[in-house]
Amino acid sequence: MPWLIGLHTPDEDRWFYRERVFPACHVWGQFDGDELNGIVAFRDGWIEQLYVLPSVQGRGVGTELLDVAKGAWERLELWTFQRNAPARRFYEMRGFTLVEETDGVRNEEKEPDAHYLWRRQ
Repeated sequence: MPWLIGLHTPDEDRWFYRERVFPACHVWGQFDGDELNGIVAFRDGWIEQLYVLPSVQGRGVGTELLDVAKGAWERLELWTFQRNAPARRFYEMRGFTLVEETDGVRNEEKEPDAHYLWRRQ
C-alpha cells in the first residue's frame, strides 16, 4: 500500500505494537526458518492486523494465519481499505462478507474503508 508510506516513523510503529497490539491481542507469526513471513493479531472477534510479506503472498501464509483466528472465534470482523483490492478478494474468497463501506473520515489515514464479517458455518 504505497499510499501509506511515511504515515508513521519506525519508532512510532514499534511503540504501537509494543503498547497497543501486543498487550491487547493474540499475535501469531508464520516463519520460514528465522524469517518472519507474516503476522495476524486478533482479539474479541476482531482481526486487528494481518500482514504477509509481498514476496510470499499467494503461498498460503495469509490463509494459515487467518485460520488461527478463525479457530479461536465463532465470528470475526475486520476493516480494510476499499482500494486494497487484493486484500478484499482474499477475505471474500475465505468467507468474509462486506458489511459496510465508509468514506474514511473515522480512520487515521482518512482512506475509504470496507468493514467485513465472517461467521463459522
